[in-house]
Amino acid sequence: MTGKAFYLNIRDMPTVGISMRLELETRRFYLGRDYSEALFALGATPLHICLIPERRYIAECLDRLHGILIPGSDTDVDPHRFGEEPHPRLRRVLPEKEEFDFLILEEAYKRKMPVLGICYGMQIINVWHGGTLFQDIESQIPEAIKHEQGISADWLSHSISISNDGILSEIASAGNLEGNKIRVNSHHHQAVRDIGRGLKGIAWSKDGVIEAIEGEDKDHFILGVQWHPELSWRTDTFSREIFCRFINECLAYEKASKTRLRASFE
Repeated sequence: MTGKAFYLNIRDMPTVGISMRLELETRRFYLGRDYSEALFALGATPLHICLIPERRYIAECLDRLHGILIPGSDTDVDPHRFGEEPHPRLRRVLPEKEEFDFLILEEAYKRKMPVLGICYGMQIINVWHGGTLFQDIESQIPEAIKHEQGISADWLSHSISISNDGILSEIASAGNLEGNKIRVNSHHHQAVRDIGRGLKGIAWSKDGVIEAIEGEDKDHFILGVQWHPELSWRTDTFSREIFCRFINECLAYEKASKTRLRASFE
């Protein structure tokens, strides 16, 4: 399912839930605006899911949604989640957020709801599937390229190679992009190490770091990308097409849900 996802009538737009962050000092929920702006501009209605790690609340939210976006985070993933002790360069962790995101993933998988994970979102998807992470790329991968570009957020700082038989290849084709080399921005110091069960790698940087994963179940759209398309969609075709593909998957989920609901009354 490819192609643009622009809708003029908001009633025709699928609703996508975005998991929020928690500011520890003030106990305020917050989220960068770029995710919501990208979704709305390209054809979806964003809805922020408050960081309340309660199953009943999350289930009620997902009953009203057609897709989930787990965004980047200013926290690392707690290594205890994948059986490791903290690395000296581990940064702040927030177990409450991890519990929250795990519950969201569990409820999304029950429904086979489309899921897009960005940066931390890709990492938490992998850990939820039983995978592991490099806690700090620079110290654990000696030959690594620079993955924290530390400059203009939307600058496409390094290239990745994408698999010929994955979602990203389909997205590149939809955007009339040729070849399997794509440039992306980069703002992370952790990365997927061992890929979790039911997932597969579909993109890699020159140093071998896994840059994207997808679910092996063809009936359930799961995509995780290590870069930040929400920062570059305005100027980069590939970034924009990632959101368009995700939104179209959410629209298909919405239509299928309505069909099942009608059938239940017949």
